Amino acid sequence: MPFDRLEQDIKMMKEAGINCVRIAESTWSTVEPQDNVFDFKHIDRVLDAMYKANIKVIIGTPTYAVPTWLVKKHPSVLATTANGQYQYGARQKMDITNEHFRLHAERVIRKIMEHVKDHPAIIGYQVDNETKHYDTAGDNVQKAFVASMKEKFTLDSLNSAFGLDYWSNRINNWDDFPSTVGSINASLNAEFSKFQRKLVTDFLAWQTAIIKEYAKPNQFVTHNFDLDWRGFSYGIQTDVNHFDAAKALDIAGVDIYHPTQDHLTGIEISFAGDLARSMKGGKNYFVIETEAQGFPQWVPYPGQLRLQAFSHLASGANMVAYWHWHSIHNSAETYWKGLLSHDFEPNPTYNEAKTIGKDFQRLSSKLINLKKKNDVALLFSNEAQTAFNNFEMVFKTKYNDVLRPYYDALFKMNVGVDFIDPSVTDFSGYKLIVVPVLYAAPDELLERLNAFVAKGGHIVYSFQSGSSNENVKVRSSIQPGIINKACGITYSQFTVPENVSLKDDPFNVGAENKIHTFMELIKPSTAKVLAYYDHPVWKDYAAITENIYGKGLATYVGAMTSEKLLEAVMKDVVKKAGLWDVKQNLAFPIITKDGINSEGKTIRYIMNYSDKSVEMKYPFSKGTELLTNQKISKDEQLTLAPWNVKIIEIEGK
Repeated sequence: MPFDRLEQDIKMMKEAGINCVRIAESTWSTVEPQDNVFDFKHIDRVLDAMYKANIKVIIGTPTYAVPTWLVKKHPSVLATTANGQYQYGARQKMDITNEHFRLHAERVIRKIMEHVKDHPAIIGYQVDNETKHYDTAGDNVQKAFVASMKEKFTLDSLNSAFGLDYWSNRINNWDDFPSTVGSINASLNAEFSKFQRKLVTDFLAWQTAIIKEYAKPNQFVTHNFDLDWRGFSYGIQTDVNHFDAAKALDIAGVDIYHPTQDHLTGIEISFAGDLARSMKGGKNYFVIETEAQGFPQWVPYPGQLRLQAFSHLASGANMVAYWHWHSIHNSAETYWKGLLSHDFEPNPTYNEAKTIGKDFQRLSSKLINLKKKNDVALLFSNEAQTAFNNFEMVFKTKYNDVLRPYYDALFKMNVGVDFIDPSVTDFSGYKLIVVPVLYAAPDELLERLNAFVAKGGHIVYSFQSGSSNENVKVRSSIQPGIINKACGITYSQFTVPENVSLKDDPFNVGAENKIHTFMELIKPSTAKVLAYYDHPVWKDYAAITENIYGKGLATYVGAMTSEKLLEAVMKDVVKKAGLWDVKQNLAFPIITKDGINSEGKTIRYIMNYSDKSVEMKYPFSKGTELLTNQKISKDEQLTLAPWNVKIIEIEGK
């Protein structure tokens, strides 16, 4: 800060209705300016001021950015990767397994906790920040990986499972186990990625256990998970097993950054929120970071900040927190702007935040702890992700590029979604499971999915699902492996489509009737063909099929399709699963979400993600619109202004 303004900051925070701040997470070099020399003045000053103002505080451990003296004393704390050792400067370049890093990280955490543990302003703690394994692959990590392999395999079983005879990669002595850095074996690479993800799980559990030694029973421990990054939060994070890592935490937290202005859709808000809620089996979660102004291209249009805030609550968030309060004047994130700009004066984004704070304060008793029950689950797999991504040169696409369009299609037709991963064993609560590119999976999982269909469930698979086993060995059975029983199809070849569409435009999407990137040449056995390829050579092969199996139905999409084509396919799937309801008669840009609040009342959000006013007939039960306190009747004509939201508390229970 160029000058002291804490008192003014708190005044403006109070005016905006801000009731919680997060501090200390990236301040290791300030807390411990030299080895074993500690200074807590900046923490104390803020804690005391916030307590006086009745603003609650979350303390973050400062371990995601290491101080210069630690690197000078122990250069090995910087991770060694496939591209060599990191250089000091950027955050998150350390080896989270390094003994010197762990020793000093534990010491600074304990010193902070000993100092702050009795402060009444603190409601909880955040461990680290957007933790990943940072590609750490040095000698110590390789040694630990080999030890883990010894627990799972004999040398013969390892060589067989991973196909290591090929190109003379066979390992005949554990002492000869090579570094994975140079590996071209997808099985070994995927196993090492799985091991690296476990390093993250163990690291967060380790920090959480330290915090729990000091935390009060009514204080929570959380972490701010992030997603795959495409210039914004995009899909499943490759480097973290979210479900495993969240087990140690009391509350899952998530950082959500997304396009705004003409590109605001709400999809990233919904995707990340559904994932965070699913991490803890449906428990509510915290949005620990989201943008206020952010990058220049993210400065929100009027109304968008409000729409975004309530969109988080609609997915089950119990907190919306911005990164960050004001904009800093130099250093790494100078132009990642906060609620306040560099002049610290009120601006349109801050002024809109003030309205959010007032509404949160007024309505929070009705909006917190929203419980959601969804009939649809999307099955994702970190193992399938890393395995499939190993063959990007073959499949011409990546895992999240296949997964996201399925989620996006469901979002746009107002179908609520939970996320499940292979650790979830009970599918009975769902009527439809969507399975994008489950490339690597054990027999047991595929048999469970078959059983789900046989018992009456509906399932939709994308191409390359069931192809290989858990060790990324392609199954030698007829493809698509075990799931061909439920899907009623076979294929032995696939190719890259050129000028391919679907014969006779079966889903009526006109110019969007297109196939691209990848296609399987499918032959039905018992399946009904929903679409054939329109191509002079591939015309006899199926692209999309459905098959009755037992009491259920399995749909298989054997190619990458256009967005509109996949939306039409998923619309057909949702209808056949018996899930088409009044909500589905609304569609993007009108998005509706609902749940049961703490009072047992149904809360329904209706959101307009567009720059145009929308007229609609309200199709749900009567209730009270909470923002305006106006009564709304079924079939009443509503007008939603651009980027607007209505929140209805439904009468009765």
